[in-house]
Amino acid sequence: MGFTLPRALHVIAQLKIADALGETPQSPAALAAATGTNAGALGRCLRLLAAHGVFAKHGDTYGHSAASQLLRSDHPQSMRSFVAMQGIPALWHVWEHLDHSVKTGRSASELGLPDGGFWGYMTGHPEDGRLFNDAMTGKAAAQTAGILAAYDFSGLRSLADIGGGNGYLLKAVLGATPGLQGVLFDLPSVVEKNAGAASSRLKLQGGSFFEDRLPVCDAYFLMQILHDWSDEESARILSSIRQAAPENAKVLIAEWLVPDDGKPSWTLLIDMIMMGELTGKERTASEFKEMLSRTGFRLDRVIDAGFNTFLLEAAAA
Repeated sequence: MGFTLPRALHVIAQLKIADALGETPQSPAALAAATGTNAGALGRCLRLLAAHGVFAKHGDTYGHSAASQLLRSDHPQSMRSFVAMQGIPALWHVWEHLDHSVKTGRSASELGLPDGGFWGYMTGHPEDGRLFNDAMTGKAAAQTAGILAAYDFSGLRSLADIGGGNGYLLKAVLGATPGLQGVLFDLPSVVEKNAGAASSRLKLQGGSFFEDRLPVCDAYFLMQILHDWSDEESARILSSIRQAAPENAKVLIAEWLVPDDGKPSWTLLIDMIMMGELTGKERTASEFKEMLSRTGFRLDRVIDAGFNTFLLEAAAA
């Protein structure tokens, strides 16, 4: 019955209950009046979440915990959109077909999202697509501070952010690294939406990393791109980078790594998401090392960047 806990979390995020709560503990009745919900049902959801550390129960009222603060839209590391995205009805129903993945090794979205899979669904449903983009921006905001603290970009002259979306990470790196030139590479439709971000230090290049020539730079950043794709597809992406990369160019890969200790882990949950909704998977450091070697790179370092994120630094071999 564990699915009841995340489902309650999805709904609370979707309804922006954490925004309505603010700084002062409130009763479920007051929160319900402010959000157009049912006081009894809302109170039962809050009671469940508070028992697991999301919100804090104070007698007959509820206040924020450290975890529930992250559900606020105004939090600098807000995860509200990320949580709400997990509850998109179409994505939730993908899990009715998990047996398809277990039987075949293929994505459950083949049955749950038959018209174009995950990416096709997001393209065809703009409101959910915007929620997805907001979720990725929120996640990137939480991870970028750790990446900037963990890695010195000052020795680079140019950096290409491959599949960089709205450029949040690349703009932060450029802001912290004077003199560095950046190229934001993503699908033409994504690049068009970010035309205003172009500057003397930030160039935009539209294309597909499966089909088009990638920019020539000193280094390439892949911010949780490879986990969206199968081993074969990921190797194709890395091979495309290797074809464009000068000798000794670096590849920086930010990913969640599968731990070797056999204990419960956020990464193991995300791995199931990748299996059910996409064609991807989470990987161990050893699996990344083998894939990089196979595509012409040498893994030099694995850096803990916090927020369960690891930065793999590799060089063109």
